[in-house]
Amino acid sequence: MSSSHNLSAPGTPGRVCGTTGLGVCLDAQRFIKLNAVVGIVFLLLGGIAALLLALTRWQTVHLLPADWFYRILTFHGINMLILWILFFEVAILYFACTTPLNARLYSRKVAWASFIMMLIGGVMVDYIILVGQADVMMTSYLPLLAHPLFYLGIILVAVGTLVGVFNFFATLYVAKRDGAYTGSMPIVTFGALAAAIIAVVTLLHGAVVMIPTFTYSMGWTAQPDPAWYRLIWWGLGHQSQQVNVCAMVAVWYLISHITVGAKPINEAVCRSAFVLYILFINLASAHHLLVDPGVGATWKIWNTSYAMYLAVLASMVHGFTVPAGIELAMREKGYNRGIFGWVSALPWKNPAFAATVLSVVIFGFLGGITGVTLGTQQINIIAHNTLRIPGHFHVTVVGGTTLAFMGLAYYVIPLIFQRDFIFRGVARLQPWLFGIGITLLAFGMSFAGSMGVSRRSWDIDAQGVYGPAAHLWLGVLGIGGILAFTGLLVFVLLCVGTLIFGKKIEGRAMADWGTPTALAGSTPGSLAHDHYAVKGTMVLTLVFLACFAVYYFANWKALADVWPVR
Repeated sequence: MSSSHNLSAPGTPGRVCGTTGLGVCLDAQRFIKLNAVVGIVFLLLGGIAALLLALTRWQTVHLLPADWFYRILTFHGINMLILWILFFEVAILYFACTTPLNARLYSRKVAWASFIMMLIGGVMVDYIILVGQADVMMTSYLPLLAHPLFYLGIILVAVGTLVGVFNFFATLYVAKRDGAYTGSMPIVTFGALAAAIIAVVTLLHGAVVMIPTFTYSMGWTAQPDPAWYRLIWWGLGHQSQQVNVCAMVAVWYLISHITVGAKPINEAVCRSAFVLYILFINLASAHHLLVDPGVGATWKIWNTSYAMYLAVLASMVHGFTVPAGIELAMREKGYNRGIFGWVSALPWKNPAFAATVLSVVIFGFLGGITGVTLGTQQINIIAHNTLRIPGHFHVTVVGGTTLAFMGLAYYVIPLIFQRDFIFRGVARLQPWLFGIGITLLAFGMSFAGSMGVSRRSWDIDAQGVYGPAAHLWLGVLGIGGILAFTGLLVFVLLCVGTLIFGKKIEGRAMADWGTPTALAGSTPGSLAHDHYAVKGTMVLTLVFLACFAVYYFANWKALADVWPVR
């Protein structure tokens, strides 16, 4: 067995966490810190931009002039959907391939190369946007053209991320080869592996579309075909969000295990669901092209009405197994009264747990239901260019992914930085403030969009076709944006304040956020084969399906009203 990649071997640069008992690779720790901190900085920048945009779409305030609205819209999309997410996901990959496996990171030099390229690219993109040389929004559809450094910066971020993903794969290979762990890899690492595989396909799409666009912006080659650009770009744009989904689900399993001792009720099924993501989620990007004349109807319908649902099935599996695992763990601790007696005993004051539950609910009930509905071609035709679309992806990427990553930070920061969180009472409220804010924001967008309010529009008053109801929902959008930004700002201040002022926990366990204790007479494992032990989750599943059916058919009714049969 090689001592260079096994933290349990003598002389290996690592330490043992006083809270979890897990080995922590010091090289991985350094790059988890760097990527997570930079990711949170980009999150703050994107959050400031989000607040400015919300106060502009709220027509009563209408804060920004038109040119700055589109500039900040571009800035917001790049920072929130690319830079914050990718930096934090690289941190998650480094954590998932080392700490759960008792392994050390494959290469410090490769990690430095990845981080430097991503950082230079991110700063370059943000600078070019803010100086007014890239008002093309995140999609940057041709023939809109930005400064060459905009494309070069995105290419650097993509290549740097690929280098980080290579380091992840290499660490997994060496850890398995050298026997750093035995048996199957943990579910959190398996989920990170699925995310990394999708990331490779995603970033290769980015290289295929951005490199010729960069050479065109330099005047070296002819303009790429705009229809080709849209098709390939969405292989980057949509799949990048599915990298988030895999990472988010892996965090769900990790946090539910840490906080209440939950385990997947069937690991084989959970792992199969991750495989469904790998095989079919790339096809789901077709739902962004349902009104595009450049691709045929057969291709659209096959991808969005058939293949996409296999990826949706994966999300529904995870959406069931995570709460089912939590319920089973709580019942085994003795909280068995009634269908939902275990719910009140959950650690609601633990911000990591609260963020995870909010992530599951907001992603599943709001994001999942709206996403599948908007992926239907006939409904998409009337909704694709309205605020309903950003209403959908704000509850998936922001309400789902960002909340899950925030929840993870409440354990990773003490684990990696070895400091207790400051203002723990404020931290307990933060996920709820952010979750409620982002829900109101998405509701405002979705209902305003249902009234025809277009996305990416600076001024709807000039169009003169919207009544008081549309303005009311835009006001809800603005209020939700203020609350969500406040929750985000509190999160950033808590993280930064903890790094500076948090009490050091070297050599001891972190202060407990709150973990349910087993009641007298409870027997762990006693319900492992009791199929009725998760009856509360079954009821919640039926509620979800009922909401899905009502929302889906309400959209068909609205469609029939728009296009009545004559």
